[in-house]
Amino acid sequence: MAAYEWMLLPVSGSVLLCFLLVPLGYQVIARGVIFADLAIAQWASLGTLAGTAGTCFVLNQNLAGASVTSLVFALLAAVAVQLILRHLGEAKEAGIGILYVLGASFAVLLVSNDPHGAQSLQRAASGDLLWASQELVIATAVMAFLVWLLGYWFPGWISGAFFIPVFAIAVTYAVSLAGIYVVFATLIITPLIVGSLHGKKPLTASICAIIGHLLAIACSVIRDVPVGPAIVVATLFTACVWPIVVGQRRFNKPKTD
Repeated sequence: MAAYEWMLLPVSGSVLLCFLLVPLGYQVIARGVIFADLAIAQWASLGTLAGTAGTCFVLNQNLAGASVTSLVFALLAAVAVQLILRHLGEAKEAGIGILYVLGASFAVLLVSNDPHGAQSLQRAASGDLLWASQELVIATAVMAFLVWLLGYWFPGWISGAFFIPVFAIAVTYAVSLAGIYVVFATLIITPLIVGSLHGKKPLTASICAIIGHLLAIACSVIRDVPVGPAIVVATLFTACVWPIVVGQRRFNKPKTD
């Protein structure tokens, strides 16, 4: 058992990540800007690369495990998303797509002369949740607690202007913890399939996402496969199977007088 104690941080981080991102994913889908999270995540990742490369040495500091440069870039992207939503109307998805491609292109240019640039880009996209840091896990726990607390006491906050800045900060820590692919999958898959299509609550969709994450971590440890892509596949599989399993259980439930 002691041999697996090192898994406590990645498992805890994975669970907290689901509780943080799934409620936010509902609002992303409701606003009809599904790729806004991908654009902000890409710019948060760009900020991390910029800080690592030393191009923003003044901001090359960490705040609870996340690069300050990453936070600044994510907030700038959030401002850009707000402007796009306000001024582009029906073309908002096109504008957000341009924002994403611009961030991805800057990232490639930034590491083009780095012999380890390809590895840096892969790490930013896929992440490495198995080596989660304690600082990031604690920061994710705090963010998740605040999101659920705000949802309980002030449910209207999530549909207001305050959502995008909070979302940008949450995505920054999530990307630092798990990478762009995992963040996008966790935000969208279970809210879309389990939530939006079947009318479930965020807690149910969060539990479904957690199961997918834990299956992927187990598969990654046992089969030695990259944990990020494994989480994307396992979360989609779990979300697709979830309504069938839950529906079957309800069908087989004995009737009571």
